[in-house]
Amino acid sequence: MFRGIDEVDWASLRHAYGSAEDVPGLLRGLASADPAERQTALDGLYGAVHHRGEVYDSTLACVPILLALAVRAEVRDRAGVVELLVSIGDEDGARGDLAARARAVLRARAGVFVRLAGDADAGVRGAVPGALVRFLDPPARALALVRERITVERDDKVLLALTESLGLFARRHRLTSDAHAAEAVRLLTELSGPPYGPGLRLAALGQLAGCAPELLPADLVPAVVRLLRERSGQRTSAAPADDCPGPDTLAGRLLRLRPSDEEGSRLLRTLHSALGSRVPDRIALLRGQLTSPDPLDRCNGVWMSAGLFREWRDGHAEPVTLIGGQLGAGEDRLHDAAVAVLVELGELAAPAADQLHALVTYRPGLRIRHRERSAPALGGPLKALAGTGDARAAPVLAEVLAGPVVPDDLGLVIPHLGRAALPLAPALRRRLARVPLDAPDLHRRAVPLLSALTALGDAESLPAVLRLLRGLPDGLRRRDAVTEAAVRSLGVFGAGAREAIPDLRGLLETDCAVAAADALWSVTGDADAVLPVLLRELTGPASDRRRRAAAVLGRLGPAARPALPGLREAAGSGDAWTRATAACAVWRTTGEPEEFLPLLRSTWAQHPRTRRTIAAHVSALGPAGAPLHDVLRAELAAPRRHRPSSGGQGIREDLGLLRECREALAGRARR
Repeated sequence: MFRGIDEVDWASLRHAYGSAEDVPGLLRGLASADPAERQTALDGLYGAVHHRGEVYDSTLACVPILLALAVRAEVRDRAGVVELLVSIGDEDGARGDLAARARAVLRARAGVFVRLAGDADAGVRGAVPGALVRFLDPPARALALVRERITVERDDKVLLALTESLGLFARRHRLTSDAHAAEAVRLLTELSGPPYGPGLRLAALGQLAGCAPELLPADLVPAVVRLLRERSGQRTSAAPADDCPGPDTLAGRLLRLRPSDEEGSRLLRTLHSALGSRVPDRIALLRGQLTSPDPLDRCNGVWMSAGLFREWRDGHAEPVTLIGGQLGAGEDRLHDAAVAVLVELGELAAPAADQLHALVTYRPGLRIRHRERSAPALGGPLKALAGTGDARAAPVLAEVLAGPVVPDDLGLVIPHLGRAALPLAPALRRRLARVPLDAPDLHRRAVPLLSALTALGDAESLPAVLRLLRGLPDGLRRRDAVTEAAVRSLGVFGAGAREAIPDLRGLLETDCAVAAADALWSVTGDADAVLPVLLRELTGPASDRRRRAAAVLGRLGPAARPALPGLREAAGSGDAWTRATAACAVWRTTGEPEEFLPLLRSTWAQHPRTRRTIAAHVSALGPAGAPLHDVLRAELAAPRRHRPSSGGQGIREDLGLLRECREALAGRARR
């Protein structure tokens, strides 16, 4: 099976980390008798020769050897080898000549997968259908083989894989081979009804939703919930696979992180994804999942709801309430899933605030999360409660601040509480004053405290901030980040920080020049003192500093007129974020929006990342921002989040954008 491996000049080939001379060892590791060595080898191949789905010349050289390994019955974990081959040849994956050549080799050797379709190993049989649909020509042959396997297969997991391959086949061929696609859809329709079992029927419905939604039953959601309940009733009481530690490799850890009911998770995730914008149906489906008698179904429902919240703006109240109801569950996995999703939601977790408050009140051990290899962190339930903005979090945080162990990240949740957190300022101030200036982890300890005191506008913390700013040792890790956090605090304190003027002036020739100029303007209102610095940064080589300089110049308003030529130049070149920021600054400086309105509108539409910046500038203009109010109204009316693929951070960014839009339309100008 390793014939020819030593004839390849691996040292001349490349993978993600350079020379591919280590690849023969990884390939041989796949055939090892040691499970840990096999998983480590698979880790290495995914991490190097197929890094993030890429195909390198070394990947291409691996394909014949991987195919040889896949057909050797003595090789363990051959299903993983087949899955790797499918990923390498996936048309939705890597692009370019090497990827095309890899797919050509797999199509030319597709007979290997035909041979494996009836393999004695059910894991291999479950991995093969995706390869048949992707690599076997002509399509009629692939469809016939999948259909044949469905009639003879008895393993439920393999039947699910065959059903999923029918959906993939229908999607791939509906434009080029309607007759074959129609036959695949017919088979899916047949599989979605009796006498097939509930799991297989759920799989077929999920695939139909993606390739032929018009054939779904009118009572889809009730039908799915009934099937889900039936499937749960049939589930065995065997212990979850992750009760067995297994090898301590990346692949092993990923396996242990999978849901206990991975199959159910995949079935429902497929259906949710296919339903897409049918938000009411998805919410009704979540209601069924989150009220299931089976805790595994409820756990899957918690994670499914996170996907809904990340993409869509409405309909979260009922699922969040039901997720809050899982916090008292006796199952740790379900409890942890609920907490993780509620932390991600921020203010959207408000319907679960009562349950979160009860949890941190009656189970104080959950207020702090103690970790073996890193510093203590704020517990998830308390973090989620504070994230909702609920004032009841403030007294609990005060108790934590008064205790013997205070997590460094406590300060990061303070901004969510607004004025309710003002009583915490003295304790936060004292902690900042006691942070050792030579601590190697000063950044981790000081920046959250500075963020909290900045959010509270606590001018009484000026001595502690100045102590930090003036005492930072040279060579400190992330020194500039600590400096900028301290400088932002001084800017918020405004005229109350006049004592810091010499310190801010001293920073105008450093890498923190833009932040120092911003703060100096806030403290003194002296445009002449900051304009030369901002003009220099506006034309500098660093795009991030150019953008930030443009933003500060916008804050100066008419006082920034000497910078108009540089701002206009910045608005006409560079990345979209910098162009938009500079265009907004010109508008705020001249009071004349017409020059850059087309640019701002197109940037808003084409570069969603810039929307919050543009909305903030429009809000700062007050009523004068009216020429873009129609764009802001359209954003508020849009059902989908502006960056739906950004995970939990995307939810927070989107909520911030909506706040900016509402403030701008209310006409409340702010600095």
